[in-house]
Amino acid sequence: MSYDSSNIFAKILRGEIPCDKVYEDEFALAFNDISPQAPKHILVIPKGPYASYDDFIASADDAEIVGFQRAIAKVIGEADIIAGGYRLLSNTGVDAHQAVPHYHVHILAGANLGGKLVA
Repeated sequence: MSYDSSNIFAKILRGEIPCDKVYEDEFALAFNDISPQAPKHILVIPKGPYASYDDFIASADDAEIVGFQRAIAKVIGEADIIAGGYRLLSNTGVDAHQAVPHYHVHILAGANLGGKLVA
């Protein structure tokens, strides 16, 4: 999967489309999902042009990888969801239903999310 700079997350990063921002630093932007699948549904995206997790790990430098992971942790802490639990989810590719070709992590919380996902 190659990176498409016209994807919606790239447009959000460039300021062409607004978002309901909850966190931002030099490595990541986090915002509320416009179609939430749980009471709390936050998307965290790296600021670099990475199409998928595989692309991110292969292409990002160590500072970006660590900075992105720490940004996810900060968002979780600031959202006050640690006690109740949360789910991190990242879809990669067609079979996983990746809707936007920009690597991103979903943080889902605020309700009983059930057991494992089933195919």
